[in-house]
Amino acid sequence: MIPVLQVPLNEDLAPFTALLWEHQIPHRVIEEAGHQLLLVSPRVDPAAIRQLYGYWKQGGDLGRVELKVAQPRRLAGAIQLRRVPVTLALVLISVLLTLLIGFGANTGWLQWFILVDPFTSGAADLGGTLTSGQWWRLITPIFLHFSVLHIVFNLVMVWAVGARIEMLQGAWALAGLVLLSGLASNLAQYAVSGPMFGGMSGVVFGLLGYTWLWDRMAPRYRFGLPSALMGFMLFWLVLGYTGALESLGLGAIANTAHLAGLLAGLAYWPLGRLFGPR
Repeated sequence: MIPVLQVPLNEDLAPFTALLWEHQIPHRVIEEAGHQLLLVSPRVDPAAIRQLYGYWKQGGDLGRVELKVAQPRRLAGAIQLRRVPVTLALVLISVLLTLLIGFGANTGWLQWFILVDPFTSGAADLGGTLTSGQWWRLITPIFLHFSVLHIVFNLVMVWAVGARIEMLQGAWALAGLVLLSGLASNLAQYAVSGPMFGGMSGVVFGLLGYTWLWDRMAPRYRFGLPSALMGFMLFWLVLGYTGALESLGLGAIANTAHLAGLLAGLAYWPLGRLFGPR
């Protein structure tokens, strides 16, 4: 990568880098000699990036900007997939298990992946389930979805946010965050509603909480997600607790899982710092 901009540490580059992410412009922000240094791919014209930065600083609307980067699409896509194995695994396992349970209709398979099996006569509680060695149940509910809208929304968010975390910090950083937010959201939701729930929403809230806090606590190596995205998710969380979403026909909402996942994502930030940017 080549340097194109040097700006003060206290300048918020998040809106500008969000535009670069949106248009798939390979870039990185580092700290050097008391400044932020923006690096971009050699495929990108540095003069164009500087001109765009000047336009933005003068009050230009970045939402009206369109950028293009010449790259071999098939090769770039293959490299991208190799760089995000955990994100890809989350998507594929979710699709596989959701189809296996028939979106919840196939109770024969469903009973093997929810937190506690309520279909078997004399079903065990959580303690008995874990004592019997069925530890996979602590995490598998995050892969279960009960409608097409449910799985599409969750997996689009996992791909958009999880891939950024994995590319910047590596597979172990993302895997740890998913494990923590998944466990927290599953156990919290079970405590208030029992075992009949599923979905990656708690993990999605965890990913968003973590990236939002990271971008505000670290002056470099930002994820660059739009702040409005976190605002939308908080609004969605509040709507869920008011019951408005269920009244719109969206079904039962695992509000506790959302809240627990969000708090877990925020709590993961000190651990995430140990991984650092790759």
